[in-house]
Amino acid sequence: MVRIVPIRIGEWTAVGVEVLLPKTTLLAVTAGDGYIMCGALDVQLLNERLKARRIIAGRAVGVRTLDELMDAPLESVTEAAAELGIQVGTKGSEAVGIMAAAASGK
Repeated sequence: MVRIVPIRIGEWTAVGVEVLLPKTTLLAVTAGDGYIMCGALDVQLLNERLKARRIIAGRAVGVRTLDELMDAPLESVTEAAAELGIQVGTKGSEAVGIMAAAASGK
């Protein structure tokens, strides 16, 4: 099953996606030109093999719900996310807000 939910972050609305798979759940929240995701995200792959794409993303581990993803500190971030000011330890909701603000030019 796939569930898509709007998530308010300040004046912006992000999109939360929850994919129920056998024995695991994939979680992602996207806003603007970036996203945060559960531990399934391979940040090293994005930074190395897909570096030219300049993907703005962050990864939180040990999360089981979208609420937990938004509350968790990011365990790793891409180089493009770091350039926006999103660092390891940034709370998920704060990172999504930074992504949304960057895309809107604020």
